[in-house]
Amino acid sequence: MLLKQWSFGDKVVHLDRPEWGIGMITTVTADSHEGKPCQRVIVRFERAGVKTLSTGIANLIPAEDAPKLHDMSTGDSAHDPLLGDRGAVAAREVMMKLPDVATDPFTTATARLKATLALYRYSEQGGSLIDWAAAQSGLRDPMTRFNRHELEDLFRRFAQVRDEHLRKVVLEVKKTEPAAIAPLMKQAPRGAMNAMKRFDNMR
Repeated sequence: MLLKQWSFGDKVVHLDRPEWGIGMITTVTADSHEGKPCQRVIVRFERAGVKTLSTGIANLIPAEDAPKLHDMSTGDSAHDPLLGDRGAVAAREVMMKLPDVATDPFTTATARLKATLALYRYSEQGGSLIDWAAAQSGLRDPMTRFNRHELEDLFRRFAQVRDEHLRKVVLEVKKTEPAAIAPLMKQAPRGAMNAMKRFDNMR
């Protein structure tokens, strides 16, 4: 697979870290990853600051091809991506929705499991809660739309949806590729491991 070649000034989004927002490439150097040519890029992200990434690992796409992060600080609710015409119900639905990469039936169960496990990097603590809310909502600053109490409540509901989905996808992987579970769990965040223990205890 030929990797896209990035240049100084290109605007990008890291698909695995949508909460970082849009980044601008400030430095590009030739590199290799596992013997394949790639680039090492330094990117200044609007929500995460400066990051050094390898394009052999980082899932970067042009910013214009990514879902947009919206700025609600202007107070213009007519352009609220969460509300549309359906009000607060639509906002809750958006915040409960799992990302497509975790639920896409056209990918393998193992790929869905890996994507679901990655969702456990978020918690309801501090900046992690805000990162989750930015990734879910597409808002640059979710606190312009939700207060802290609302975000904590929404996260707990999201966590229930995520946990139930994890249980289902693990059962599916056990049927199709059981050997894939152990290596993925070794790399999984602690929250995912705790969820798996709860599933085992419920049997």
